[in-house]
Amino acid sequence: MSAVETDLRTFVADRLVARNLVSRAFFEREAGRLALACEEMSRRFLRGGRLLAFGRGASATDAQHVAVEFVHPVIVGKRALPALDLSAAFKRWMPAVVGGADIVMGFCEPQGDDAVAGALERARAAGAQTLALPKGCCRAAGSFLIDAPSQDPFVSQELIEVLYHTLWESVHVFFEHREHGHEDLGASAFLYPFLGAERQDTSTMTADVAASIRSKAAEDERLRQAAAADQAEQIAAAIVAVLRRLDAGATLLMFGNGGSATDANDWAIDCVSPPTAGMAVPALSLSMEPANITAVANDIGSEAIFLRQLIAHGRRGDVAIAISTSGGSANVIAALQEARKRGLLTVALLGYDGGEIVRSGLADLPIVVRCDYIPRIQEVQASIYHVMTEAWCAWKRS
Repeated sequence: MSAVETDLRTFVADRLVARNLVSRAFFEREAGRLALACEEMSRRFLRGGRLLAFGRGASATDAQHVAVEFVHPVIVGKRALPALDLSAAFKRWMPAVVGGADIVMGFCEPQGDDAVAGALERARAAGAQTLALPKGCCRAAGSFLIDAPSQDPFVSQELIEVLYHTLWESVHVFFEHREHGHEDLGASAFLYPFLGAERQDTSTMTADVAASIRSKAAEDERLRQAAAADQAEQIAAAIVAVLRRLDAGATLLMFGNGGSATDANDWAIDCVSPPTAGMAVPALSLSMEPANITAVANDIGSEAIFLRQLIAHGRRGDVAIAISTSGGSANVIAALQEARKRGLLTVALLGYDGGEIVRSGLADLPIVVRCDYIPRIQEVQASIYHVMTEAWCAWKRS
């Protein structure tokens, strides 16, 4: 390992572990209120409410992530919940569709955003439950306001991702203990045996849910510590390898599915518009093109959605960066195989044991969060790619 890589390894490990102190304090303080907010969300969903989310810039990717997690839950047997990302035109869109039973989440960076604040205030006036994440998103009192977890935009965004993942996970806990007859579910009722016909006592549940939220945050802290110990050297090597390509004029091409798609979008935005001091890094997200994705999926098949775009955009010397919790997504594998043929450096941010991507050696530099639960994998992956971005942008500045 070179002296630069040794210094970077220390930097990576220190930055990952430092997040844990902030996380522990934040979730110890907020877990009880989060449980209460989640209980109210469950009531509203059962009344027919929807979750409407929005933000600007990198914060818009949090709205994307919320929408996909609630509509397409990764826990088998949990119901799909109505959620929309309205970021593209939220100032007009949200007031046009919001109803009194809805839940509205506004996302912004720690310093706040007046446009997001105004939209949340209009939603509050319409009777919606509003969540300002963080409270700089809203000037007026709302149903749920939190202080920014950190003044570091990266750390704040990471912990807010943990927050909304725990809300999504915990909503289903309240569903399982609330009156909701199978007749509302029609022919799909057999998929939801936990939705009983009789209301159960939930008076003690908020304390249990709060304890569960703290436990989930603690698991992230353990995984960050493990990544600092086991993956810091590999992360440092990836930082150096990508920097060499950037020095030669490379562009970073990022891609992933579902929640990993929103992470690819966030990562690319962070590179081209870093929230902290630093120079922009050229990056594209192949997950940010719905027209291309749906056209290719319709005409060729879903396995080609990133492959086709990589053929169009990838140049010899560029960097293909895959994000996958499983390491086994066929469309991610196809893109990495093509990237190899075209002389791109391949980097992969993975979960579980790295899956087929590691077994087949498709990534020159695989970075693995060794966990088998998707929300926790994604949360720690966010910490890793933010630390990598911080290093790249600092190098570009120097």
